[in-house]
Amino acid sequence: MNLAFDNNIIETYHSRTQIARVLTENWVNENMYCPRCGNSHIKHFENNRPVADFYCPTCNNEYELKSKDGTLGHKINDGAYSTMIERITGNNNPDFFFMSYSKQELKVKNFILIPKHFFVPDIIEKRKPLAPTARRAGWIGCNILIDKIPEQGRIDIISNGEIVNIEYVINKVNKSNRLETNDINSRGWLMDILNCVNNMSSKTFTLEEMYQFENVLHIKHPKNNNIRPKIRQQLQFLRDKGFIEFLGNGQYKKIV
Repeated sequence: MNLAFDNNIIETYHSRTQIARVLTENWVNENMYCPRCGNSHIKHFENNRPVADFYCPTCNNEYELKSKDGTLGHKINDGAYSTMIERITGNNNPDFFFMSYSKQELKVKNFILIPKHFFVPDIIEKRKPLAPTARRAGWIGCNILIDKIPEQGRIDIISNGEIVNIEYVINKVNKSNRLETNDINSRGWLMDILNCVNNMSSKTFTLEEMYQFENVLHIKHPKNNNIRPKIRQQLQFLRDKGFIEFLGNGQYKKIV
């Protein structure tokens, strides 16, 4: 895997947006493997495909690329808010690649995968409508709030200019697949509880400590009046899927 962009392919381009798109998409096409099945290359779809940018010819999994000069930060701009919400709730979403790169050095700095089953409406932020004077007046875009995605769903492929071992990446992707569910409500609860577990400062924690998130969870799920039973249910699910261990007497342990 070569972290440098091929600068020769942009000689005929003048638009900054086009140059960035061509450089980043060409890099993925030339360097990226499929993090789901390990196939050595993924392929670029034809231009202007509405859903995904790349696909794996072996397992047929699809990927969409979002790239940014500098650091990724806490959020990434995406397209229309309504379209994104429709995709998430309809389970018609590709996995996402997020790339940060250096325009000065013309090389990739960070590259992460977020599997599709970590996407819930809560991580999609609605932007303000475009002004009446804009060409697309009233259009509403969105941001993807990366920092709201549990760490188990943010899988490093390149981290601070260092390439992560491919076997480690694939193993982490396979483990994350245990959390996959097509029910959007169940997925939302699972992501919320997983974030609560991740926010525990100690590797071990208690059920009573989890109950401290009750008010926060009730705000996020106002129609649910049985927050504590839901917490216990999701902890059991995480235990069964190998993300936490039940130690007895209301105590749990995180599993790395």
